Amino acid sequence: MNGIVYLNGEFIDAAAAKVSAFDRGFIFGDGIYEVVPVLNGRLVDREDFWERFERSLAAIELGLPLSKSDFQGVLEEVVWRNNLKEGGVYMQITRGVADRDFKFIKGLKPTCFVFCYEKDIVANPDAATGIEVVSVEDIRWKRRDIKSISLLAQCYAKEQAVKAGAYEGFMVENGFVTEATSSSAFIIKDNVLITKPLSNEILPGIRRKVILGFAEKAGLEIRQRPFTMQDVYDADEVFISAATLPILPVVKADGKPISGGKVGKYVLMLRQMYIDKIKKEAGL
Repeated sequence: MNGIVYLNGEFIDAAAAKVSAFDRGFIFGDGIYEVVPVLNGRLVDREDFWERFERSLAAIELGLPLSKSDFQGVLEEVVWRNNLKEGGVYMQITRGVADRDFKFIKGLKPTCFVFCYEKDIVANPDAATGIEVVSVEDIRWKRRDIKSISLLAQCYAKEQAVKAGAYEGFMVENGFVTEATSSSAFIIKDNVLITKPLSNEILPGIRRKVILGFAEKAGLEIRQRPFTMQDVYDADEVFISAATLPILPVVKADGKPISGGKVGKYVLMLRQMYIDKIKKEAGL
């Protein structure tokens, strides 16, 4: 890693960033993270990000060590110091440094870490060609609505997908798709957009919320219900969404072409609507 990062009140070179080996984030994965897209050097989707970030922090009784305005200033300064035009900002808050003890230890100073990275959001080449997914078992814990830094199960599932030659894995539990390893999952069938309803079984994706808002404008009916991998194979269109993708079409699942392996019209329409939204927020 290189560039300038923020760590506990200081903007420092990435190579110099160090935390204690006794930080509870390192020992237990006791912390929360978020990613915010950056376009034209500006944070976009920021209000939805704040809502989810604060909800996750509250769920594990962890406080933000800065005010909302000061923390937003940190994010913006990391973007500015790195001259980032397009990509993402990653932030992580852990409970802090303490002796190894499973209970939530009170009165600790949280560890606050922020860095940014470049990524093509608008001109992602996979948006034109589509991606391949495979089904993998969902072995995660039961509070997936919390954006925890404990991501070993997702890493394991992603590695299975990569070994199978796929871009992403659709995680399956009790016969139904929950979500993808690092993104939200959607299918379209007979002009109906289908995605799993919100619960503690999935992360409340920010792009998911935006996409559902655009769906009716695109001429789609919305149904929030569970769906299977067979539904994926039989769908007219399938796609994923995440912070810096932001929407990518899926053209093959478990080796089976979806709708002839072609990128569908609704996915392209929804992606353009989202790009137009964030371009406006970014002053483009």
